[in-house]
Amino acid sequence: MLTLILIGALLGLWIGGPLGLLIGGGIGYWIARRWRRSALGRLAGARAQFLESTFAVMGCLCKADGRVSEDELEASRRIWDQLRLDESQRARARADFNRGKAADFDLDAELARLRPIVGQQSALRQVFLQIQLAAIAADGRLDPAEHEMLVRVARGLGCNESEVAQIEALLRGATAGDTGPGGAPSAQALEDAYRVLGVDSRASDTEIKRAYRKLMSENHPDKLAAKGLPESMREMAEKRTREITHAYDLIKQARAEAA
Repeated sequence: MLTLILIGALLGLWIGGPLGLLIGGGIGYWIARRWRRSALGRLAGARAQFLESTFAVMGCLCKADGRVSEDELEASRRIWDQLRLDESQRARARADFNRGKAADFDLDAELARLRPIVGQQSALRQVFLQIQLAAIAADGRLDPAEHEMLVRVARGLGCNESEVAQIEALLRGATAGDTGPGGAPSAQALEDAYRVLGVDSRASDTEIKRAYRKLMSENHPDKLAAKGLPESMREMAEKRTREITHAYDLIKQARAEAA
């Protein structure tokens, strides 16, 4: 806002002298206020759409295997609790969930509405998909139909092959342990840790650290909030950063033990 005021004032001074300075500064302030209100309105709209799509897609995914289990319903309620939704917001979330599990729900159209919001922001896509995973993995199993549909959602949001591999890794991690005999990371957990960081197992320690730092920066809750993530989902974003750190720690542990 200050930048626009200064630009307006300087242009006014150049064109009209001291009086122009005042007029230009006032115009700059007016433009800045309108721009700020417009930007805040767009951000609020993006956050509302993100929430609506979150629960609509969740309903669709939970119904993918033919029925919504009680565990999945309970998981969706826990997510409402984590998001600290009030009664009116819960009612809307419930309505969106039911809309998503309806037989005539258009998943592709819903993803098309969400895609402009997540855009090229892979971190936003990952948080959205991780919330879905929390619901469909609640019963301790992943039906092949749920798995297939989650990958379809990932691709519908514009995820590339590396991001899809990350989702596959998170899918396995949701129902399996990290360690093998003796407490060492299992081969599958280690392979998935590399995929979560988006690096090859042959990458150097420096390359792995660079990938880790990049992901941590991209997934910072404040950055995601500025790009459309509802503030109520901050805890979900923080969970994502913990999983990135966990993957990095697994890799460091395995490499230290192999040295």
